[in-house]
Amino acid sequence: MKISKNITKLLMSLYKSIRRFPLSITLSTAFVIVMIFSSEIKPSASRNIIENLEKISMILALGFPLSICTKLYFERKSIVKLAYKASAFIGQGLILIFYYFFFLKDFNMVSTSRYFGVSLVLYLSFIFIPYFKSRENFELYVTKVFGRLFITIIYSIVLYAGLCAILATIDKLLEIKVPSDFYYYTFLIVAGIFSPTYYLGWLPSIKDKFTKENYSNIFKILVLYIIMPLITIYTIILYIYFAKIIITIKWPVGLVSHLVLWYSVISATVLFFITPIYKENNFSNKFMKILPKSILPLIVLMFFSIAIRINAYGITENRYYVIALSLWVFGVMIYFSLAKSHRNIFLPVTLVIIIFISVLGGPLSSYNVSTLSQSLRLEKILINNNMLKNNNIIKSASISQLDKSEINSILNYFNEDHNLSDIKYLPKNFKIENMVTVFGFSPTQNLIHSQTNFALNPVQTGGPIDVIGYDYIFDSRNMNNEKNNSNLSIYYDKTLSTLKIFQKGNVIYSKDLNETFKNLVNKFGTVEKQNIINQDDILYEEETPKVKIKLYLTSLSGTKNSSAQSISINEFNYYIIIKIK
Repeated sequence: MKISKNITKLLMSLYKSIRRFPLSITLSTAFVIVMIFSSEIKPSASRNIIENLEKISMILALGFPLSICTKLYFERKSIVKLAYKASAFIGQGLILIFYYFFFLKDFNMVSTSRYFGVSLVLYLSFIFIPYFKSRENFELYVTKVFGRLFITIIYSIVLYAGLCAILATIDKLLEIKVPSDFYYYTFLIVAGIFSPTYYLGWLPSIKDKFTKENYSNIFKILVLYIIMPLITIYTIILYIYFAKIIITIKWPVGLVSHLVLWYSVISATVLFFITPIYKENNFSNKFMKILPKSILPLIVLMFFSIAIRINAYGITENRYYVIALSLWVFGVMIYFSLAKSHRNIFLPVTLVIIIFISVLGGPLSSYNVSTLSQSLRLEKILINNNMLKNNNIIKSASISQLDKSEINSILNYFNEDHNLSDIKYLPKNFKIENMVTVFGFSPTQNLIHSQTNFALNPVQTGGPIDVIGYDYIFDSRNMNNEKNNSNLSIYYDKTLSTLKIFQKGNVIYSKDLNETFKNLVNKFGTVEKQNIINQDDILYEEETPKVKIKLYLTSLSGTKNSSAQSISINEFNYYIIIKIK
């Protein structure tokens, strides 16, 4: 009886979904049919037909959230005239047709990122449309929406796994050949038909009311007792890390934005979800008050990191999105820090506005800002090298390798992601192959933005090393490189490229070798050589109040990342002679 009841409940949910969202379910089903049809004819069809089918499937997938948003909007109205519904139906069709012909001309970076952005806008809008005016407990509604999504995913995974097991059993035990494509088609049917139908069947109605009692206990435990403590610990670690950066004056440009940005976004999401319950215990209350203020300085430091990168390489779409998301999360943290009462619908609405501006075009779009930034960057390089006169490029092969590489990088950016005709200084119908004629150097001279390996091995002369006036000599190849409490020990920290000398467990000498390594690689290059350094050449010598040392290199290898102007050491061997004072 219980199984029968659950099956009846499931069927009723599917029926409610089809009745409430008939257009949405039709579009998702059509998407699955087109995808299966495309896969079936792919071996024999032309590339043009396959691309058109892929575009149609993308439009159908885009119509799914669009139709849901329209339906939820009309559910807000008590009475909707049939003419309005018909107009909305026709309007959705015209929007999708317009998008197909004007925004999906090809599958380049602009069209794909715009498609992803528009889809994200529609799915975020679907979340807040029912609560757009003055309804309360928006966070509880969103909790319900995401909770149902999680359950739908679990059910779908179980259903797909079960169906795959059945297909495998038919194939192996009954010896009825099951084509491998059937597993892919099964996935499409489960993900594209069952999942949306089941999920929409349980989607809360505009008439549903929510109170704190509707807050899931499982979700509450997850947020209050697992996620929040982890975020607190991570915040402390970040502050320790940034204190270390300030003390050592070493700024890891590429890492900082990733360390802070996604942590801030996750924190903003957690603050959103705990708003209805944060007053229930002391920890969550303090978390709500302190965390937003503690994140603000970290975001400011992240802005400095991004600014360094932009100053060196200009703005690209990816950097634009990082900046836009950083500004949004910065505004969110200010909001949580200052607001006396929270109306958190502000979060998804503002995020939708930012994404909409970023991807739909116009002077503030990511594409326009990025192309303008890279164009100005190219112009600056040309002017600095006297290669621009009366808006015409004067070719020159004598400019630095760095500038050649920068020019190549900019032209490749336009060629791959936009159009070379967007650069006003280039001749008409310019192609990358014309670089020698126009710029005076080939497009292959782009070594600056690549990683290159290096290996420096001094010539072994076999001669003695002068140790007069010193007490000890160590060969790194014969040491265990461990810190210990012996009379004297050497420790090389590979992570920090730092050499330390210990006497009875205490540090008596410490040297950061990063700059030494960088100067050595810059001097002798990244091609493996054996006759450039004599074994007798001292890598460096130094004298402190406690110790006097000489360091001789025996081998050094690693990778040079010229775009980040950094090197990574894989192996470092040396002789070191020491005098203790």
